[in-house]
Amino acid sequence: MDKIFLFDLTARHAEWASVRQATIAANIANANTPAYRAADVEPFSTVLDRTHLTQARTSAGHLSPAGAEAMRAEVKPADSWEVSESGNTVSLDQQMVKAAETSGAFTLNTSVVRAFHRMVLASVRNA
Repeated sequence: MDKIFLFDLTARHAEWASVRQATIAANIANANTPAYRAADVEPFSTVLDRTHLTQARTSAGHLSPAGAEAMRAEVKPADSWEVSESGNTVSLDQQMVKAAETSGAFTLNTSVVRAFHRMVLASVRNA
């Protein structure tokens, strides 16, 4: 059976969401640290644009597939809603919104994998 790229894509998305969740947790943990600068990861769409999934070469007449780049999520300074007198840029409200977005990303990712898995199982049973 050939490799199914949807599973690779969802694995990369899960890795990205894990990095983002860890970054948000670090921001919240340092909410009272003077001069702490909040961070965030680049959007998954940017990561996806750098990821080149390739098609399998099933015939000698087909073009050669290019290699896929490894996923990496860059942590960058985040735009903050507020800056405290101590120079801290962590807004707990903003971090909670980002945490909810990340939770939604995990839920979507799980739903896509579950649905695709059911579809693969159904096709194998009917074969």
